[in-house]
Amino acid sequence: MILRFAIPFFITVGFVIVPLLLFLLCRKFLPNKRYGTVLGILLAAIEISLVAYGMTAGFRPLVVRQVEFASADLPAAFDGYRIVQFSDAHVGSMTGSRQEMVQQLIDSVNAQHPDMIVFTGDMQNITPDELIPSMLYFRQLLAYDGVYAVLGNHDYAVYQNCDDTEKANNCLLTKDIIRKMGFDLLLNEHRIIHRDSDSIVVAGMENWGVAERAPKEGDVKKTLTHPSPLTSHLYTIMLQHDPTCWREKILPECNAQLTLSGHTHGGQFSLFGWSPVALTYDEWQGMTYEGDRALYVSTGAGSLIPFRLNQPREIVVITLRKK
Repeated sequence: MILRFAIPFFITVGFVIVPLLLFLLCRKFLPNKRYGTVLGILLAAIEISLVAYGMTAGFRPLVVRQVEFASADLPAAFDGYRIVQFSDAHVGSMTGSRQEMVQQLIDSVNAQHPDMIVFTGDMQNITPDELIPSMLYFRQLLAYDGVYAVLGNHDYAVYQNCDDTEKANNCLLTKDIIRKMGFDLLLNEHRIIHRDSDSIVVAGMENWGVAERAPKEGDVKKTLTHPSPLTSHLYTIMLQHDPTCWREKILPECNAQLTLSGHTHGGQFSLFGWSPVALTYDEWQGMTYEGDRALYVSTGAGSLIPFRLNQPREIVVITLRKK
């Protein structure tokens, strides 16, 4: 239920509480009351302006990031293979005048001419009915080797104010709509992609996170054996919404060379490359290496609260290279 009030709460904090606190603190702690009043009004005005910008113009830009990942394990036939990743669409926040942002996202992804498209979770904010207006947009996605998706924490109905039976039914509906959008939804399973005589694997785990309310449906071993046993020598790209799973489960339990995640939104705000989300997540943006294995965390293509400041929405073009 609290998520239904997230936007009103954010607006109240951003436009009322924080500006008032800034004004009162300046008045109280600066010895010159007149100077404190002027500075307090100035800081409050700046803060209100930044929040207003972040909820309007700051939320709309979409950047295309180009990333390369080189590995000695990559089969030669896949050298130069292009994967477009996007994450955290939260289409429930792109309605009304923001509906065009969904088309912008689709057009930007297709413009990269990817070999494969992957979506790493959180298509909805709270309920599956949010997805229906965007169904036809996502069916426009095109990639030679397919369009794949995994679920994020928001896609499991855990934040809905209803009984367990209705939550389960809503989760099934979310899965059904995502499939109707044209995605091959991977629920602890994998697909094998072929190029000539070479093959790689795209594997999709269900959500697994360390947070108390995070769905813990992800199963590494099941992902790599369902629908059929997977030989361990195949180069593997793992899709997992929550980046905390990488160190907790993926690194110790399998040999996936590259893991793609989202979830953090990059904090939706950054200052000189740092965001408050860094206090919660060790890996929250960009590429992290652990030996010859890596994790890329996307900052997302949307957000529950339509606000971004110096942390634009993104899609990521990941080019695989043979080392």
